[in-house]
Amino acid sequence: MVTFEFATAHRVIFGSGTASQLEALARPMGRRLLLVTHRSFASRDDAFAQSLGKSAAATLEVSGEPDFDLVRRGVAAGQDCDHVIAVGGGSVIDTAKAIGMLLGNGGDPLDYAEVIGDGRPVEKPSLPWIAVPTTAGAGAEVTRNAVLRSPEHGVKVSLRSPRMLPSVALIDPELTRSLPPAVTAATGLDALSQVLEPFVSRRANPLTDALCRDGLTRISRSLLRAFNNGEDLVAREDLALGALFGGMALANSGLGAVHGFAAPIGGCLNAPHGAVCAALLAPVMEANLAAAPSQTKDRYAEVARILTGNADARPEEGVIWVRSLTKTLSIPGLAAYGLAESGLPAICEKAAQASSMQGNPVSFSKPELETILRAAL
Repeated sequence: MVTFEFATAHRVIFGSGTASQLEALARPMGRRLLLVTHRSFASRDDAFAQSLGKSAAATLEVSGEPDFDLVRRGVAAGQDCDHVIAVGGGSVIDTAKAIGMLLGNGGDPLDYAEVIGDGRPVEKPSLPWIAVPTTAGAGAEVTRNAVLRSPEHGVKVSLRSPRMLPSVALIDPELTRSLPPAVTAATGLDALSQVLEPFVSRRANPLTDALCRDGLTRISRSLLRAFNNGEDLVAREDLALGALFGGMALANSGLGAVHGFAAPIGGCLNAPHGAVCAALLAPVMEANLAAAPSQTKDRYAEVARILTGNADARPEEGVIWVRSLTKTLSIPGLAAYGLAESGLPAICEKAAQASSMQGNPVSFSKPELETILRAAL
């Protein structure tokens, strides 16, 4: 018997040009807006950015991965606001997600944080908020957790609740057309990992399977096209849908070792989340295949058939395809961000305890974790 639960944003609006609906969607939420966005968006001179900036009662600019202090500053800035709009990538959206929850519930982010905090349940709704992604990677617009760095603990942890899902997720692929090739590559491979890991997860279910299959198809056929030509709107739409489906899937079926490693790596290194996931994807796939039960190998065979377009592809051919794509997209190894051999044991110790690791189809020993991480250097 199949039993599962599925939760996502209260309303999802997708399509090129849909950003024009933002003002009308926000109007019923109130008059005092807290705008959370990336520094580069706040400085843009196009009509969309300028109009949004002028309508904000307060603005919080995000640069880099969000941490607890940034969220605290956002909560202080938004005390008199009645709704939140997040325009940006996963870091921006996760920041707004945490701020909206705290404005609705009170307290400090550590009160609700997993692993290093009190893990208090979220009992009240978040402040009304709208998520508008400008990258196609994290799928944060439809996930129920906000991932925050704690530099003092050397780890990234989540604040998590279905009450943190946005009132509206507004996905306009046109907003991703200006992404540089390197950002397109890193975020696109993050999106790929987020439709692949839930598909082989121990918690996979028929609804997330359907999303993952379609997401794998769209991302595999369009990531290189968007990398080579950012103005290819058909490719941008595929990536935006793939990222959306990945967010829905991971929120309901979990992830795996790629993101299990990404949490401690992101907590102690100044490395973009998407680039970390991109470097880890092929080594994790290879390690899973080496120890996976037959049912999981069947899943990886299906992944390989989708990625390669070859109906007779073996599971290993999916790993080869991913490794070739990461090379073509000039994805650096983790050593480029300062990870050294001496740091592997500490990372693996924390990764073994990460919540994402619990969904991985294989349980790895510490030496096996070190082998995977070494292959990603």
